[in-house]
Amino acid sequence: MAEYKQILVILAKSILHNIGVVIVGFGFAFLGRKLDLLLGIPSFQSLFITIAAWLLLALGFLIRVWATFDFYEQRMKVISLVPQKKLITSGPYRFSRNPLYLGGNVFIFLGAVLLLGSPTGLFLTAINIAIVGIMVRREEKQLEQSFGDEWIRYSNQVRRWL
Repeated sequence: MAEYKQILVILAKSILHNIGVVIVGFGFAFLGRKLDLLLGIPSFQSLFITIAAWLLLALGFLIRVWATFDFYEQRMKVISLVPQKKLITSGPYRFSRNPLYLGGNVFIFLGAVLLLGSPTGLFLTAINIAIVGIMVRREEKQLEQSFGDEWIRYSNQVRRWL
């Protein structure tokens, strides 16, 4: 029973953490929409885009909750300025080396931008993904230094994104 309660606490913590990411994603999308208005760029809307936006938001949120759950279950911090002591290769990390970035900076940001129909937001999302790509490569060098052969084996088996 105590284990069940612990799982529920970790799940709740993971969900709450990622509600914040959705809020940031919508803040990012609102910034794009404001720039559209400032630049006189019309928004876009369609049923297909709205459905795609909701699917991306849901998928991104679920991926992030799953990945965050793995961090909290291992008693690790999701956001840490200090290098982690353990390499997580389970859960969504079996499919992507970067499910947190994939779920948030790609799926949630893109979903929010599409839901608001912001062309400038799409451009900002592309820039954001490129910047995240640079950060990921830097993090990968640090992971290789920290985990050596374990990281090399893992990175040869699992793709950076999908």
